[in-house]
Amino acid sequence: MNQKTRQIILILMILTMLLVVGTTGYMVLEDLNFINALYMTVITLSTVGFREVVDLRPETQVFTIFIIFAGISTAAYAFTNLAAFLLEGEFSYVLRRRSMDKKIAKLKDHYILCGAGQTGSSVIARFQRSKVDFVVIEKNEEKVHDMVERGILAIHGDATTEDALEKVRIRQAKGLISSLATDADNVFTVLTAREMKEDLYIVARAISKNAHVKLLRAGADNAVSPNELGGTRMASMLLRPVVVSFLDIITHMGDVVLDLEEVYITDKSDLADTTLEKAKIPERTGLNVLAIKKKDEEKLRLNPTSQEKIHAGDKLLVLGQEYQIDKLREMAG
Repeated sequence: MNQKTRQIILILMILTMLLVVGTTGYMVLEDLNFINALYMTVITLSTVGFREVVDLRPETQVFTIFIIFAGISTAAYAFTNLAAFLLEGEFSYVLRRRSMDKKIAKLKDHYILCGAGQTGSSVIARFQRSKVDFVVIEKNEEKVHDMVERGILAIHGDATTEDALEKVRIRQAKGLISSLATDADNVFTVLTAREMKEDLYIVARAISKNAHVKLLRAGADNAVSPNELGGTRMASMLLRPVVVSFLDIITHMGDVVLDLEEVYITDKSDLADTTLEKAKIPERTGLNVLAIKKKDEEKLRLNPTSQEKIHAGDKLLVLGQEYQIDKLREMAG
């Protein structure tokens, strides 16, 4: 529960208390029935100035003064919070939230990220750079608020539940990444997601050493340990610094960022049933074709020759800039 919600609840509790105290006070002091006592309390708190139902005794007049001041103070407090709600951007946040919910309701062939922690933040940055449609499920309401402010599609919820996954349209999604804080949550999310959509591609974060096996058994297509990857890279930087430096150079050439991407060849593409030599991908796009994943093979064919034939259903692993990859995707149908 955020601070604004707590303040609204506090205001409602104060108003309820004033109604109870005022109604009870008029019933005791003036021997009024419940309706007349409630009426007196309401017109006193609202300061509308209607006629009293009875002539008030001095002690009742003092009680009424107390109710009036209490009502004015409560109204001032409520007005201050309303002004803060509008001036601090909360109102605009509500409008953005509604607009975002409408966009989420229309998502299709998108990606779902469960958890926006340190690993999740890196995933978000990658998704944004690749300009793909994605939505985030996050338990921390402040993080959700921050993402909405940044224009990132996100909902506040528990990714281990079917309800949260339904809200982000899992049955229309293309893939899911489970990057929650514990292996148990990741396993449960994978199980739930796999049950809801059998052909969904799922990648999960493994935290403990033996979590990979559990995640794969639960239904994940891949399990990744950020800690192991980080340790491997650190060791490689020490043992093979030239290799690591080379990889950094080809993927970050100053302001130019080169991406390794896979491009799927459809049966509508003019690249289907042609050789790499005839396709002339480097000449037409500026990309380097590093490997081919044949549709009926598990392993990649690295460094394919110019006579390697491309078929519909194959995937090309290419290296180049984003606009070059987009151009190849168009050619690939």
